Amino acid sequence: MGYNVLEDLLQIGVITKTHGVHGEVRVFPMTDDIRRFKKLKKTLVETKDGYDTLECVSAKFFKQFAILAFKDHGSIESIEKYCGHGIFVTRADAVKPGKDEYFIADLIGLKVKDEDAGLAGEITDVIQTGANDVYSIELDDGRQLLLPAIKECVLDVDIKGGMIRIHVLDGLLD
Repeated sequence: MGYNVLEDLLQIGVITKTHGVHGEVRVFPMTDDIRRFKKLKKTLVETKDGYDTLECVSAKFFKQFAILAFKDHGSIESIEKYCGHGIFVTRADAVKPGKDEYFIADLIGLKVKDEDAGLAGEITDVIQTGANDVYSIELDDGRQLLLPAIKECVLDVDIKGGMIRIHVLDGLLD
C-alpha cells in the first residue's frame, strides 16, 4: 500500500541500532512523550522499497531511547536491515493530541496572520526547545520570525482551515 508521508503517516522515531542479541532495536524517539511506545502495536518501518509493517510486542526504555521488540524478529540478523530507518504510525494508530496540541506535520505549511492582519507568512518549521516549541515563520516580506508557541503569541490555530492567528510580542521582529 502506498502512503503519503505528510498526510497519512507520522514519524515517531528512528531505529538507530540493534540492542542485545534477541532482535530488539534501539529507537531514538521523535515524540514528546516516550511512554507512548508502551501502547505501540502496529508500526511501519521505512525500507528502500517502501514500508514494512511490524507488530511491536514489547517496549522498554534505556536512557533517552525506546527499546522495541517485534513479532517474528527474534534475532539480530532479522532486524538489522531496519537500522538507520524511520519508524512510523498511521494517523489512525497515533496517540491523539490533547487540547492545544498539534502534530508538527499539521502545523508546517499553515498560513500565518497576525492579529492586526499586517503581517502574513507561513510556518516552515517547528523547533522543539524543551521549554516550549518555536514556530519558524517565513514572512511574505522575506523576513523570518521565530515565534514561541505560547498562548500569548498563538491566538488561534485552525488546522482544517489552514490558518494560524498570532500576536507578535515586542522585540521579536527587531
